[in-house]
Amino acid sequence: MDWRAVSFDWNRARAFLVTAEEGSLSAAARALGLAQPTLSRQVEALQRELGVVLFERFGRGLELTPAGVQLLEHVRAMGQGAMALSIAAHGQSEAIAGPVTISASDAYAGLWLPPILQALRQQEPALAIRVVAENSASDLMRREADIAIRNFRPKEADLVARRIAETSAGFYASDSFLDKHGRINTQSDWKDANLIAPGDADGFLSALQSVGLPVGPTSIAYECTSYLAMWEMMRQGLGVAVLDVRLGDREDGISRATVDPISLPFPIWLVAHRDILTNRRMRLVFDFLADALRQPPAD
Repeated sequence: MDWRAVSFDWNRARAFLVTAEEGSLSAAARALGLAQPTLSRQVEALQRELGVVLFERFGRGLELTPAGVQLLEHVRAMGQGAMALSIAAHGQSEAIAGPVTISASDAYAGLWLPPILQALRQQEPALAIRVVAENSASDLMRREADIAIRNFRPKEADLVARRIAETSAGFYASDSFLDKHGRINTQSDWKDANLIAPGDADGFLSALQSVGLPVGPTSIAYECTSYLAMWEMMRQGLGVAVLDVRLGDREDGISRATVDPISLPFPIWLVAHRDILTNRRMRLVFDFLADALRQPPAD
């Protein structure tokens, strides 16, 4: 291979790739932790090095030129190779000290993880723990997180998943709400149940209907994209919320909102990239979380 033919700066190629994927210089700069003028100079320098125009401006946005579209697939392959190298190298580290990023829903991150993370840091004070509290799945293949707590098994062959527990979700309301509205019992009660839907209401209703519950649009009182906010809205008497029974059953001032005990089963998986788990620090945190998450949440 004639390496002298590769005359461009690979960092500038990364700037082009992230700008194309993010759709704007400002978004790409945030993703890379760079100042926007710095990123813009890198993209412009790559265009000069390659002798092609990669982007055209349309209003405030950018669109790939035909040349940019053709070159993007090659740069994506470079990015995937660089990520694979980074993950493989990261897995060789023997140091316990250092950062670990854990991804979980905001409900688990706020209601369950704190005492677990406190115990972890007491055992290993040199760890620097970052929590990504999001209700969408972090992309472990792109290192958005090192370890993820999920309610579904991943499909990617390079991800390792350990089934931690089989739990279920129940319907909960504050005692003050139940004193005023009563528990859900009849089909008519479900039609006016004052549910607080986590995320998309249509998807939430479809999931409940798939297990035979007679709910419809009038069953929803609120929609909320945050599970943690949904839980607090329920605690303050706004309506009925669904949450892991191991969290709901321990709370004072709230109770099951249905006369008949209704539980919606789901698993808990702990997930990480296969190469990450060769890293001593990551394996320690993964195993610690696996043991801790099998136990009921601490009061």
